[in-house]
Amino acid sequence: MSPYPLNAYQKPCICRVFIGAPRFELGTSPTRTVRATRLRHAPTPDQYPIRTRPPPARYRRPVPAATSDILAELDRLLEPERFEDYCVNGLQVPGPEQVQTIATGVSAHAELFELAAREHADLLLVHHGLFWGSGVATVDALLKRRLQMLFDADIALAAYHLPLDAHPLLGNNALLARALGAGELTPFALHRGQPIGFIASLPGDGIAAAELFARVEEVTDHEPLVFDAGPPRVRRVAIVSGAGADYTADAAAAGADALITGEAAERSMAQARESGVHLIAAGHHATETFGVRRLGEHLAERFELRHVFLDVPNPV
Repeated sequence: MSPYPLNAYQKPCICRVFIGAPRFELGTSPTRTVRATRLRHAPTPDQYPIRTRPPPARYRRPVPAATSDILAELDRLLEPERFEDYCVNGLQVPGPEQVQTIATGVSAHAELFELAAREHADLLLVHHGLFWGSGVATVDALLKRRLQMLFDADIALAAYHLPLDAHPLLGNNALLARALGAGELTPFALHRGQPIGFIASLPGDGIAAAELFARVEEVTDHEPLVFDAGPPRVRRVAIVSGAGADYTADAAAAGADALITGEAAERSMAQARESGVHLIAAGHHATETFGVRRLGEHLAERFELRHVFLDVPNPV
């Protein structure tokens, strides 16, 4: 009994407290009633706007892209059909139809393939591929092992040679020029009708030759072989990565004070001295890391892929 007496107008009642959803009526689903109640009391988008800003890149998962789409983008950018090259440009070894991870490196060989397999790469993009000249006459033991490594890891291999040297934004020579602080790029070094290098201007009145030699060593991370045969100050510099030393006379004729390339030949010293041009041989490998790496970065941004650059240092 209640300690408080009821008056004439009060009736005794039994109260029940329900926590959660209200009671459901007979013939209805309790689960459905609970869900409906929660939905009625849920916050609306106007109350709590949804954030649409994407997560930071380091937290995003790579989205698979079709290998054919990536190759089409490479062909669109680099236009390999314009060049009479020494090698096969484009896909050299088929692999998976979808790509999540792309790896890049300078030259195709077993050590690079091992690194790509450890990174679970689906596509390996290189500057120097496996197939040169008119094609493969025979498969020797060395090539067999290299191909087997790609097949076992299911890695596609694509290579772009002269088209990657020549590109004005993503190419080896243009990127090296900009890394040295040079600008105003002019196409240079014709190869069967197509320019593959550039002549670039250094700012102001140019820089001392010794400073240019030091800059080249810094940006390539390679001590160059220098034939110091040009003027004390360098205002215009010709750049042909890789094996471009035979363009020394062309560089002098085009008004360049120096030629930067990868490797020199025995005749290169005399050519530089007789042409009055500094010849800076900064390493075939070292001068050709720029383009393939930047190309991989471009593809990663374009297709939301994971990209890894694999460097196997080579003193040549």
